[in-house]
Amino acid sequence: MRKAYVLTLVVLAALIVFGAGAALARQATTVTLMGWSSSQAEDAALAAQVAAFEEANPDIDVEVNLVPDYDTTLQTTFASGAPPDVFYIDSSKLADLVEAGVVDIGGDKIENPEGFYESLVNVFTYNGEFVCPPKDFSTLTLQYNKDMFDAAGLEYPTDDWTWDDLRAAAEALTGTNEEGQQVLGLILNPNLERWLPFLYQAGGSVLNDDWTEVTLDSEEARVALDFYAGIVQDGFGGTASAVDAGWAGEAFGLGRAAMIMEGNWVIQALVDQFPDINWGAVQLPGYPGGGEASMAFTVCYGVAADSDNQDAAWQLANFLTGEEGGQLVAEAGFGPMPPRTALAETWLAARGEEIGQPFVDAAEVAHPWRFPVGFGDATDTFNAAIQLAFEGQATADDVIFETAAAAEEVLAR
Repeated sequence: MRKAYVLTLVVLAALIVFGAGAALARQATTVTLMGWSSSQAEDAALAAQVAAFEEANPDIDVEVNLVPDYDTTLQTTFASGAPPDVFYIDSSKLADLVEAGVVDIGGDKIENPEGFYESLVNVFTYNGEFVCPPKDFSTLTLQYNKDMFDAAGLEYPTDDWTWDDLRAAAEALTGTNEEGQQVLGLILNPNLERWLPFLYQAGGSVLNDDWTEVTLDSEEARVALDFYAGIVQDGFGGTASAVDAGWAGEAFGLGRAAMIMEGNWVIQALVDQFPDINWGAVQLPGYPGGGEASMAFTVCYGVAADSDNQDAAWQLANFLTGEEGGQLVAEAGFGPMPPRTALAETWLAARGEEIGQPFVDAAEVAHPWRFPVGFGDATDTFNAAIQLAFEGQATADDVIFETAAAAEEVLAR
């Protein structure tokens, strides 16, 4: 009996040790993920992805940290020597972070790169290397209020619309509502990323392909600036603040604007905050007799160059951007679109084709929101100059001269 009792104790002790060892093994690696919160729906989709990853990888725990003032917080972690293992990289910040040496170059570590939209791979390719897998993306389209078009006796916009159609509709739809409040035909944002589609449609560019020369000083840029600022100067368009709104989506939802040009983040915002609005979406109007263009706003999952858990970090990044993890985002149907072409139909089924299809189609003509290191100075210069143009205090030549000079300084550095 005593031998049996001793044997039982030994077995129990072994089981306890084994169980403790297994528990330690399951908790051996903690991967930190830093990003920002865009909406409750997006946060919930990310949480579902992380839960699925942890279930499939019981030896890896993921600590998610969604922070305000993201760029400053991220820079602080790099300066402290304790960066997150995985972190969001906005396309506009890619060059800065790669040049700073804080990003592990993905290359062959990125799984199934052929499954991503080609335009997104191009966005996150730097110096010929695919740096990080895209998390999701948004494109710009034209959103319009159907009831306002009906009241004005206008036909709805189509994908064949040109600048002339846009301006004519903006003029016809500008006026006052029943409360005597101003209603703008079109909300236009005084910033570079919203004007760029018009520049690209007209055949212009800001820089040459290898970012060695400023090409903004062109007739194409003057045409695009005159058109864009002209709508505001003539009173047919303006900023959201001109109609007492915080952003274009709010102005649209409140009925203070008939048309806006936002990304697919506007969909969930309107569904949540203005569910009764009757609206549609089409491609951005194109240059008369010329080309089409949109913008691709996208984020990737970067892995820290100094991460102590790079293998686990890449496992997480690949899962979140793979078909299995991406399926959870696609099924949720919130704003951003999944980065893989195979998931487009799933996202559309959840989102609704009438609204969602124009955003998906825009990927074919979308240009990346990305410039060289330090280009924020030139962007800020443009934004300030075009605001003056909106107010009639600057010409297209003024905007071009000031922005080009700032861009030249960036390239010289």
